[in-house]
Amino acid sequence: MTDPVTFALALLFLLQAKHLFADFYLQTPRMLANRGVYMHFGRLQHAGLHAVGSLVAMVLVGVPVWLGFVVAIAEWVAHFHIDWGKGRWSEHTGHDPSQGGFWRAFGLDQALHQWTYLIMVWVVLP
Repeated sequence: MTDPVTFALALLFLLQAKHLFADFYLQTPRMLANRGVYMHFGRLQHAGLHAVGSLVAMVLVGVPVWLGFVVAIAEWVAHFHIDWGKGRWSEHTGHDPSQGGFWRAFGLDQALHQWTYLIMVWVVLP
């Protein structure tokens, strides 16, 4: 893809589709447990799932594998910490889905992930 606008929109679409599946369909009970524990294996797996999906998305639109790998590792680190921060906040406040604080934290978490994708696309633009 040589047109940067088409490239960016196609990659954003793939990253958002990946995000939908990785965050809402493919999480295992291990990935969902102990969200406020820092070095939790389930969160490492979850962030790794996102990184692998992002690498596939980037390669599909023509990003060199080496660059996609570097960006995917950075996303792994960012995703891990965004989710850990939300987990810590949720445990600290004790909010549940019936409370506005839960939804504000959820919305911020999702926005941070989407902003990460914008940065990723910017980094790999041809």
